[in-house]
Amino acid sequence: MTSSNTTAASAVSHKIGFIGLGLIGGSIAKAIRRYYPEYEIIAFDKSRETLALAVQEGTIHTACSSIDDNFKGCRYIFLCAPVSCNTAYLAQLKGLIDENCILTDVGSVKTSIHEEAAALGLEENFIGGHPMAGSEKSGFASSKAHLIENAYYILTPSAKVSEDKIRAYQDFAASLKALPVILDYREHDFITGTISHLPHIIAATLVNFVRDTDTKDEMMKALAAGGFKDITRIASSSPVMWQQICLKNGANISHILENYIKMLEKAKTAVDAGDEKALYSLFETSRDYRNSMPNSSAGPIKKQFAIYCDIIDEAGGIATIATILASNNISIKNIGIIHNREFEEGVLRIEFYDENSSVNAAKLLQKYRYIVYET
Repeated sequence: MTSSNTTAASAVSHKIGFIGLGLIGGSIAKAIRRYYPEYEIIAFDKSRETLALAVQEGTIHTACSSIDDNFKGCRYIFLCAPVSCNTAYLAQLKGLIDENCILTDVGSVKTSIHEEAAALGLEENFIGGHPMAGSEKSGFASSKAHLIENAYYILTPSAKVSEDKIRAYQDFAASLKALPVILDYREHDFITGTISHLPHIIAATLVNFVRDTDTKDEMMKALAAGGFKDITRIASSSPVMWQQICLKNGANISHILENYIKMLEKAKTAVDAGDEKALYSLFETSRDYRNSMPNSSAGPIKKQFAIYCDIIDEAGGIATIATILASNNISIKNIGIIHNREFEEGVLRIEFYDENSSVNAAKLLQKYRYIVYET
């Protein structure tokens, strides 16, 4: 279903339902509103304030106080609540959907909801969904129509769902500018457990480790910047969401953590033994593998578009750079002095909203004879 065949699609249904309007649900709803302004969007959320804001902004037409007959006739219903809640909502939806409805979710754990869909006899309707996009911020107020653009959107079809429904969902996700990828739900849970769930646990435990071992005057906290804040940024994510993810993908996460701990133990052994070869190999292989990864940000941990720049410590130095960029229509997301440059080159860090702005800013400042370091 694309914007080019909107008229043909209207004969089927233009009604789309959402259960939960947080960061991801709100962003998908806003994307649908952008590309399909004629679609009717209805939503249920436990927060009345969220529903009121969504109606006020024009994202949804109907705010539902419960999961009721309003959801009948929907072409798609997106389950966007916490993982454990999504499985519970399936039973409430069973009597409200017809054979044409595609029932989906956006959770980063798939096994539990697939098993529940099978137990309820909903496999002909259910296709798991996971847009691999996000933010350390949460809630509808932080949602954006472009959040899923150029992000991988994993689809995990049930065993009995038709090829027509799978193709329709693929086309629909692509029409929202996402990049649909089909995976088995079990494979999905192992992959996301490794590249998404494990990093969040590492970030959370690393932050807590610094908190627990900090000096009385909190000097670690005061000096933490640069690399430390970048690699722990995702620790600011929703505690409820990550609690639920760990509970629902526990078996995979436990296995992954076990293997990761073994790798940490190998690193400790190399440090203890002063093993020059092993230590060099540790950092060389990680550098090479990371450098081989694509620069585009299509994963759950979003790339930051930033450059670093050397400036002289003088009045108006930052203002001059900001003026140069603004006069060339380059918007700055964030700007600040780097006080701890153990991991960064350059005195000034400038962050942008997109890659093009970052690249153009670097070229422009170099033209003005600034020394620029690109990440």
